[in-house]
Amino acid sequence: MDALRHNPNTLTCDSQRTGFYSAGTWCAATLHRPANPASKTLPAILMLHGWGGIQDALTVPYYEEFTRAGYAVMTFDYRSWGDSAGLPRQVISARERVADGDAALAFLKSQPGIDPRRIVLWGSSFGGGHAVELAAGHPELAGAIAQVPMLDGMAAVRAVPVGRLLRFGLYALADLLKPGHPIYVPVVSEPGAFSSMDRDDAGKALQLAETSIGRPYDNRVAARSLLTMGPYRPIKHLKNIRIPTLLLGASGDSVAPFVENAIRKANNPHLTLASVQANHFEPYFEPAFSDVIRQQLAFLARLDTTA
Repeated sequence: MDALRHNPNTLTCDSQRTGFYSAGTWCAATLHRPANPASKTLPAILMLHGWGGIQDALTVPYYEEFTRAGYAVMTFDYRSWGDSAGLPRQVISARERVADGDAALAFLKSQPGIDPRRIVLWGSSFGGGHAVELAAGHPELAGAIAQVPMLDGMAAVRAVPVGRLLRFGLYALADLLKPGHPIYVPVVSEPGAFSSMDRDDAGKALQLAETSIGRPYDNRVAARSLLTMGPYRPIKHLKNIRIPTLLLGASGDSVAPFVENAIRKANNPHLTLASVQANHFEPYFEPAFSDVIRQQLAFLARLDTTA
């Protein structure tokens, strides 16, 4: 895991800050367009980032490559994260995040110069689960990509040591019962330190990302958020997907284990399974990024051919 291929100082895309409302709360968004678009009406990708993600963090190399391929790309911050409004801060609810994704999709469809019939969902990690859930509910879309997707919350919970799970439960319960500001835990940390993710080079990924984007990251999540993981099982929606969907897992992922056997049981011809030799965070960085983006661009090219 070396570095991000692109950073905000090397981008060629034309980025415009914008935003939309989700359940009455302002969500900050950015619409990235190709520097020299081949057409006045563009296909588009809606990006749904992961557990503790924000705009302009680990997704930067992806939206740069997608805009170079001729797509407009919209990124956004979920409610109470990044530049979006919402209180209390840094709380995660899977249900609310899927609703934010739905609102973002409606907003993207309404933008001038965007072809609403050629929109592709892209989600990574926890956001990969959201992409699957939204794909099942939007058969009008062109396709979906779920990268290192968190498809089965129970599989993710089982990968956490029992002692750590008990500590998670105590912190989450205290956060729910305590009045006032939430109790926070770090989103990521070095191996062995207490956080929501300390495996798969999570701490190193944070350091590399902060260096690359030149912006400090607010490394905290409300402890109550930990309770949303186990019950969240977007794998149940796989059988309902009716659009071409790429599920790209990582062979060494211990954060969101790629449950390939369970995916195959869905027996859905619209699903394409692929994998890379990597842990959960390596696909954002070189050298694994090159393999991942190659497979995703090839999938998008097949969608264009079909269209």
